[in-house]
Amino acid sequence: MADGITPRASDYSQWYLDVIAQAELADYSPVKGCMVFRPHGFAIWDLMKTDLDARFKDTGHVNAYFPLLIPVSFLSKEAEHVEGFAKECAVVTHHRLRAAEGGGVEPDPASKLEEPLVIRPTSETIIWHMYGQWIQSWRDLPILINQWANVVRWEMKTRPFLRTAEFLWQEGHTAHATREEAVAETKQMLDVYEAFAQNILAMPVVKGVKSASERFAGALDTYCIEALMQNGWALQAGTSHFLGQNFAKAFDVTFQNTEGVREHVWATSWGVSTRMIGAVIMTHSDDTGLVLPPKVAPVQVVITPIWKTDAEKDLVLAHADKVKAALSPEFRVKIDARDTVKPGAKYFEWERKGVPLRLEIGPRDVAGDSVFAAPRTGGKKFGIAAATIRDGVRAALDAIQAELFQRALTRRTETLRTSVDYASFKEDVEKGGFIQVYWCDDAANEATIKEETRATIRCYPLEGQEQAVGKTCFYSGRPATHVALFARAY
Repeated sequence: MADGITPRASDYSQWYLDVIAQAELADYSPVKGCMVFRPHGFAIWDLMKTDLDARFKDTGHVNAYFPLLIPVSFLSKEAEHVEGFAKECAVVTHHRLRAAEGGGVEPDPASKLEEPLVIRPTSETIIWHMYGQWIQSWRDLPILINQWANVVRWEMKTRPFLRTAEFLWQEGHTAHATREEAVAETKQMLDVYEAFAQNILAMPVVKGVKSASERFAGALDTYCIEALMQNGWALQAGTSHFLGQNFAKAFDVTFQNTEGVREHVWATSWGVSTRMIGAVIMTHSDDTGLVLPPKVAPVQVVITPIWKTDAEKDLVLAHADKVKAALSPEFRVKIDARDTVKPGAKYFEWERKGVPLRLEIGPRDVAGDSVFAAPRTGGKKFGIAAATIRDGVRAALDAIQAELFQRALTRRTETLRTSVDYASFKEDVEKGGFIQVYWCDDAANEATIKEETRATIRCYPLEGQEQAVGKTCFYSGRPATHVALFARAY
């Protein structure tokens, strides 16, 4: 271990935890499976929220908020939904505590609820209960609502950001008059997620549809974006679900159409969560620490003044203030003017925190009316004249954003494997990366492969499915129904 971070090659899981700790993104809470967002980590989520929220509103959606507590009976109304979440639900049974005889507190038996309440694992049930009260006519449709919220899914094995008992997310829930409108909404939101992941997080993703066994509980189709981490494992970065009329039927949500006939509403739901932060960490970071794409870096530029004497200090701090003033209208900039920390230690600290660009200012830079720039992605340092500082920094950050995306895309492309039989497939699984195969849809075979190799169908890619026509399944030898991407996944 060097400087508190385990090398990726020796222990990838520990490296991931070390990067989070050294970058001060999160910490463990007293409640097992839950985590505390430290300011630097929450600032990343804030930037993600701001960008996504604007995209949702640009596509006609509005924000609302629904209760954290859901009656247990609501989950029972949609059979697949309750089966999918029953084992993960936290249940509230009392509404008051009392002093215990041996000290401390205990639930007051007199406060037992007539009906237990579930802390939301997702909000379809409570939302569709409300939609049933709001929707009467075709004039009430579509309803396009998003909420930013926390949810609880009682996970047994947790990992910060990727899988925790409580996590933050957004969940969109829409209601439509026709199947065609709902399917179009589902695909539109998948496109929104793809654009966000690739353009903001610099993370290439594959758009696809899930197999039946990987589908969201209660959905007819689950669309997804799948990303590949540096260790060759996949990560589901976002999902968009076509729910059909399942929840409308479960909660009896009907509307009168333009011909005066009552019919059930068509539904979608879609969401991304704070696991996106974990995806960014594992896509871009290195053995030095966190690497952040500039568009989601809380600090995009850190200015580190360097001086030896008090006279030099005054000069370089004045120059640093001038540079920050020129950059601040456009960029998130911080000056590290601490005189109790040596410059080298400052450099290392901001590298571990993933700041994309460091600007060094010493007496020579003041004399030359310039700065010295060091990208977090490596390479040679270079000078930028103060007169062109905004253009120079913009170009540098754009180059870093593009470089991170290209690195990740190249890694995914170079590790993509095509297996023609099960023996080669098992070898490819051990090498990591996406494995593309011709596949005959079969839940039993899918389960066997998962049990034997820990690889799952990440998706059926939306592009290229026509290639399966006339081909043979790599596993069963039967006629292929799909082109499938397998991988081990988080």
